[in-house]
Amino acid sequence: MPITAPTSLAHGGCRYYHHSSPTTTPSLPLAKFSSLSLKCNFLSKTPLISHPATTQFHLPITSTRNRKLGLSVVAMSFDAGVGVMGTKLGMMSFFEPDGVVVPVTVVGFREGNIVTQIKTDSTDGYDAVQVGYRRVRDRKLTKPEMGHLEKAGVIPMRHLQEFRLQTIDGFEVGQKLTFEELFKEGDFVDVSGITIGKGFQGGIKRHNFKRGLMTHGSKSHRALGSIGAGTTPGRVYKGKKMPGRMGGTKTKIRKLKVVKVDSDLGVVMIKGALPGKPGNLLRFAPAKIVGKNIPKN
Repeated sequence: MPITAPTSLAHGGCRYYHHSSPTTTPSLPLAKFSSLSLKCNFLSKTPLISHPATTQFHLPITSTRNRKLGLSVVAMSFDAGVGVMGTKLGMMSFFEPDGVVVPVTVVGFREGNIVTQIKTDSTDGYDAVQVGYRRVRDRKLTKPEMGHLEKAGVIPMRHLQEFRLQTIDGFEVGQKLTFEELFKEGDFVDVSGITIGKGFQGGIKRHNFKRGLMTHGSKSHRALGSIGAGTTPGRVYKGKKMPGRMGGTKTKIRKLKVVKVDSDLGVVMIKGALPGKPGNLLRFAPAKIVGKNIPKN
């Protein structure tokens, strides 16, 4: 008696499950699959895809391999809530009431943090709130950018970012968002930004490699050393840690504590270091905490 055997294809944080019929032999391409479903480790209540293979669909992942399999579109995880953008000002020491010294990063806010667009599942395929930040002169923006902001009836702003939410109730275009209304002292936030670019660096600085002896006849000091075997495999494995460009990439630091919110000065103090140098753009969103705003399963 034939047995229906599910086969799967994993990519990134998602896994594609193929449920073949008893008379069908599992084979690629996916167009021959009898059914296909997509399960992700995102905050989605239901699988993103559950369609017959004969139906035209677009999966939320893009890569050269997936394009060969007929898959497109990018899967985004949900934010725990709407957030704001700010500008890094620098670091300082903060003394708590009990005398403990805490290193904090001071963040200021320019004009902006205004809702510029509400995206809905019916019109855009997902629910999200688009927020604009940092007012600029009209000539600093392109005509399409100006047209988008004029349609929303808001001031010209340099930066636009989206916060993908499970519900967009309570938001409207032109609404002003402030850090004080969204967060309070003691809350935890996820902070994203561009790290400081350090240019081309060697293995010691970039990957914390150890150097060789500087004395006793050693001729290997800061050089990388062996990068693999010889005839077998006859190549350098992908992802090998080697010298290269360091920094200047987007990173996210999770679960940072809000130490102080100063409404008079219009600044907030976040415990720890944040990406970039003073003047860098930062993105704040509620921290994703399992059991609180992320299901344990």
